[in-house]
Formats: sequence, C-alpha cells, structure tokens
Amino acid sequence: MFFYKNTTYSTHILLLNLLHHLGSRRRVQFFILLILMLITSLMEVLSLGSVLPFLNALSSPEKIFNHHFFQSIASILNITEPSQVILPITLLFITLVIFSGIFKILVFWSSTKFSFAVGSDLSINIYRRTLYQPYTVHCDRNSSQIISVINAKTKGVIGIINTILSLINSGITFVAILLSFIFFSSAIILGVFFCFGLIYFVLIRLTRKKLHINSEYISMESSQVIKYLQEGLGGIRDIIIERTQETYCKIYEKSNSALRRASASNVFISATPKYIIETLAIMTLAVIVYFITKKTGGLSNSLPMLGFLVMGVQRLLPIMQQFYASWTQVVGGRASLRDVLKLLDQPLPLDFDKKVKPLKFDKSITLKNLSFSYNSQKPYLLKDLNLIIPKGSRIGFIGATGSGKSTLLDIIMGLLQPSSGQLVIDTQEINLKTISNWQTHIAHVPQNIFLTDSSIEQNIAFGTPYDQIDKNRVKLAASKAQIAKTIESWPSKYQTSVGERGLKLSGGQRQRIGIARALYKKAKVLILDEATSALDNNTEASVMRSIDALGKDLTILIVAHRLSTLKECTFIVELENGRIKRIGSYDEILNK
Repeated sequence: MFFYKNTTYSTHILLLNLLHHLGSRRRVQFFILLILMLITSLMEVLSLGSVLPFLNALSSPEKIFNHHFFQSIASILNITEPSQVILPITLLFITLVIFSGIFKILVFWSSTKFSFAVGSDLSINIYRRTLYQPYTVHCDRNSSQIISVINAKTKGVIGIINTILSLINSGITFVAILLSFIFFSSAIILGVFFCFGLIYFVLIRLTRKKLHINSEYISMESSQVIKYLQEGLGGIRDIIIERTQETYCKIYEKSNSALRRASASNVFISATPKYIIETLAIMTLAVIVYFITKKTGGLSNSLPMLGFLVMGVQRLLPIMQQFYASWTQVVGGRASLRDVLKLLDQPLPLDFDKKVKPLKFDKSITLKNLSFSYNSQKPYLLKDLNLIIPKGSRIGFIGATGSGKSTLLDIIMGLLQPSSGQLVIDTQEINLKTISNWQTHIAHVPQNIFLTDSSIEQNIAFGTPYDQIDKNRVKLAASKAQIAKTIESWPSKYQTSVGERGLKLSGGQRQRIGIARALYKKAKVLILDEATSALDNNTEASVMRSIDALGKDLTILIVAHRLSTLKECTFIVELENGRIKRIGSYDEILNK
C-alpha cells in the first residue's frame, strides 16, 4: 500500500485540493472553458427548442405563418403564403443544429487539451517536488510507488479531470434542457426524467462503497505491479541463474489480476445503468405516445410534441448516463487522486529556483561532538565524533562493515543531518539553510556508479544540458580517470552508448567514468566511497596518482577496500561501532 494509506479524505476535499494546485494560467483556462460550456448548453437548448416550430412547419405551416411573432419576420423575408414558411424554418433548424455540434466539438477539444495540460503540469510538479526532498525521505520510500504515482496514477488523474469537466458540462446542459421542458410545459417528460434520475440516485447509493473499495485496490496494486516489474527486470541475472522466473510471474500475476478485476468492476458499474435506462425509456416512450395520441385524437395532431419528446429523450438520457459514469470514475479514482495530491503537497526548498552561491571554504571541515541516529527508537550509528579535516588534505577512512564510514560521508556531504553536534565548514555550521551552498563544492564517487542510458560524454558531464557540455573538459576528466584511451579506441568514442545502468561496460569502466564525472565537476571536495574497488591494482594505483596530482586545494576523502589505496593519505581514520578508534598515518595504521 502507498505510504499515505492511513490518511482518508472525502472526494470533494480532494477535488478542492486539486484545484488549489492548478496554476493561475490553468484557472483562467478553466473559467473560459466554463463559459464555452454555458454557450454550448444554450445552443443545445435552442436546437432542441427549434424542433417544435420545425415539425409544426412540416405538418401545419399555416400555424407558423399566422403566428403574430412570425408575421413581423415574414414581411422582412417577403413570405406571403404558408408553404413558404417551411424553407426558412428548416434552414434555421439546421443552422442551430450545426452550431450546437460545432460548440460540442469545441468544448470536447478544449476539455481534452486542458485535462492533459493539467496532467503534464502535475507530473512535472510531482517530479520536481520529489527530487527536492531530503535524502532521508528518499531512504524511506519505495521508488516503484513514486513511479506509479507520477506515471500511472497521474494518468488516472488526467482522466478524473476530463471526467469532472464532463460532469460540469453534462450538469449545465441537463439543467438547461430541463428548463426548456418547463418552458414548453412538458409535465409528463419532467415526471419521466425525475423517475430516471431517482434510479440513478439509488444506483449511486448502492455502488458507492464498492467503488471506494475498488479505488483502494487500484491504487495499491498499480504500485505493486510496477514494483514487481522493476524487481524482475532489475535482478534478471540472478533470476536466470536461480531459475525463479515463474516465482516472479506468479507474484506479478496476483497483483495484475487484482488490478484488472477492480478496474473491470468499475467499468461494469459505470456502464450497466445505460442498458437498464434505455430499456425503460423505450417502454415509457411507447406508453407516453399512446396517451398523447389518445388525448390529441391522432398521430398527426401530436406529431410536433412527439418529435419534441423523442429529441428530448435522445439528448437527456445520454447526459444522465454520462453524468453517472463520470461520477463512478471520479469515486473509483479517489485513492489514486489522494496519492497524487500527497506528493503535490510535498514542500519545496525556498531557494529551489535560485542560483546557489558556493559556501566559503578556505580552512577546514570540522566535526564537533557529532552523533547520528535515524530516529530516537534506533541506536546511534555515529557517536561523539570530533575531527578536523584541513583543506587540501587526503583523508582515508577504514573500519569493519557497519562501523559508520558511509554514514559519516553522507553527513559530510549534507545528505544526512546530525542528530546532535555540528558539521562546520571554516566557521559556518551546515544546516538546512546552508546545505545547498556546501554541496556545490562536493563531487561523489560511490561504489555502485549510477549511469544513465545515454552516451559516455553525457554520463561524464552528468546533469549538464547537452548543448552546454564542454567536450575538452570531458576528455581531460576521462584522461585523469585513466579511461580516455579505452574510450577513444571505440568506433563512436565519447558518443558510445553505455546501455541501461551501464550494462555495456565492465565494472572497472563504470567506476572510472564515475571518477571522470567527479573530476569534470571541478569540485573542491572529492569523496570516494569504495570507488576503486572494481579496479585492478595497477589501474587503481594509476588513478590514485592522477587524483593525488589534481592540486593541493582539492580535499579528498576516501573509503577504501584495500589499505594500500590509502598509502598517500595525509592521515587515516579508523572507525569502530560508530566511534573513532584511532587516527594515524599509513605506516602507523599498517604497523599497529
């Protein structure tokens, strides 16, 4: 289940929250769309209202001709006898129908374009807000759930927006047509549609709970489906070796089947009343025709009213069904809408759209009584650390697995906040206001390098717009990372595709590209977290010599698998159970 599963909101509150997330431009477009809907409903009423004079003109043109209102128009049109009435009334009817159709198409086009534009805005907004969340938030989340919201569930919200617009349009048109019935004193028709409306109301009451349940299933299982797809494809090497393909197929099938069943149930609930109402409408229409013809003394006398009735049924019944179907879609998508809105409510940092000014760094990185725990219920991973790292020094970190090396580097990089104590750069404490300023100085090379499915050049200049990549700087960084000769031996050189997650490269090549990426940034602090573990001894030594020759102003922090990697370090820090066990030179650590 999604990580906001315990929070429940009514549908109308969720819709109001969605409106809150629309930008001013979209709100203006929404109100323009409402005006178009009002005009369309007016055209619909006019086209329906023209049915009576049209049919009267066909059956009894003298009634139209002798009407006092038409006499003033007849003199203008030079109409002198009843038979001449038929053509202008027919042309008027056709014109109104054409304009009604044109406005319907215009509203449909505008609604569709508006809903997809809003969906695009929401997706971008969610993605932006998610990327700007602190590292600790990302640690607590499952990426498949986020992907599900941004992709599948946002598509569902686009459908909900389109549906809401359809609801509004149907509602306006429905009211307008009913008012026209009242104007023409069609009490029988009003009674019939009141009964139909009552049927839809009862169906709404009966199906609401089932739609809510289906909504939760759709929200939950859409995330699970993506999760199992990611896990199956991401671990394909182990799955093939262990021959566990069927296991993953079965767990995928379970979630996918539940998702499809809930979706199918919603579709059935949405569409079923159409067939019931259509059957009842034909029966009711037959009864009404019988009584009207009996009252008026024949079919010819009741033809205009019957035509008006048929047109009214033909217009109103689809609107009522559309209104009901739209309601079921909104309620059926409520849980997905809730998940989307929760991510839209994520806060953005105040300076997210501003250029970050680098923090002054001239002297040292200082840890003062620094401790860290993920929360008060969990043990401390780091406890009472005090350390001064001079600018330009090369510091190595060693210790057993779980001793706190990577956690300490995450704190120095500003990814984690100390539970107590301070991280100080020169004299400036690093906190939520200064993290971004400090991170402009940092380049990080982890053990598992993240590579995008793009070219070598784009991966080295990671995050730089393609038209702004400095190609000479890319080549220089690759040379210092000891991979330039390899790249230049390939046919496409720096335009070579690395494949998904860098699968077309060896482990050593991926790590050297990661090092080249860090060097391309020209950072003042280079953090290597087991970054050379996949390199052979000779290549590692060559890379480390290149890094060591980068300049005395570059501060390098290294976590290494082999102690020999730290041979040129200014000093080495050994951690044990989250505390500093000892600090010494390479020879001192080696000989103890």
